[in-house]
Amino acid sequence: MPQDEPQPQPQPPGRRRTRLYALTDGRTAAAHAVLTMDTTITAAADGEVDGTLPTEWQEILAMCAAPGGRAVAEIAARMHIRLTPMTLLLGELADRGLIHHRPPLAVAETTDVHLLQRIRDSLARI
Repeated sequence: MPQDEPQPQPQPPGRRRTRLYALTDGRTAAAHAVLTMDTTITAAADGEVDGTLPTEWQEILAMCAAPGGRAVAEIAARMHIRLTPMTLLLGELADRGLIHHRPPLAVAETTDVHLLQRIRDSLARI
């Protein structure tokens, strides 16, 4: 193997990664939950995560502890999983009652022009 090629990163000991098709049972759409990339996800139960759940599910539940939660896109980015498989995983968690999901704010709640201008100006300064 040539020296200039990146070496694969070893997984931490004791951590298993399940293939996405196994986690989603080959599904391409969630059964009941409709999630978009800006839907907020919050874990339904506080405290310890059930150790019998797949590793990815445990990570999601730990990451989305109440009261804050995280957006679907942020969860996908942090876990290095594409958005479509992530929405399937989250849909499965929602169907099992392990997470709560809140749709994004309505359009009327997000049309504050002054807020949008402040955000634009802050981003321009970066």
